[in-house]
Amino acid sequence: MAKITYVEFNGTEHLVEVANGLTVMEGARDNGIPGIEADCGGACACSTCHVYVDPAWVEKLPAIDPMEQDMLDFAFQPDPERSRLTCQLKVSEALDGLKVFMPEKQI
Repeated sequence: MAKITYVEFNGTEHLVEVANGLTVMEGARDNGIPGIEADCGGACACSTCHVYVDPAWVEKLPAIDPMEQDMLDFAFQPDPERSRLTCQLKVSEALDGLKVFMPEKQI
């Protein structure tokens, strides 16, 4: 399990425990966290699970693969350093303490 903090655009924080093996997107979905829509269900076929990763975590996450990078081009105001798709972030103990910020909207 990893404790992950999801921060809504309005600043509301949600600290939840997410089981290892799930994705950060599934953790949001399963805990009713608003701001992550995940229209494609985690297939990396949309950008509606886009978040901005806390700067302290950017270098700790696995590199973005080309498919995720392509989908981020469709996200609302992507940040070249901090934007990630939560469906592509597998939860493990290494993500304990991760903090992600929702964009103003998902498109």
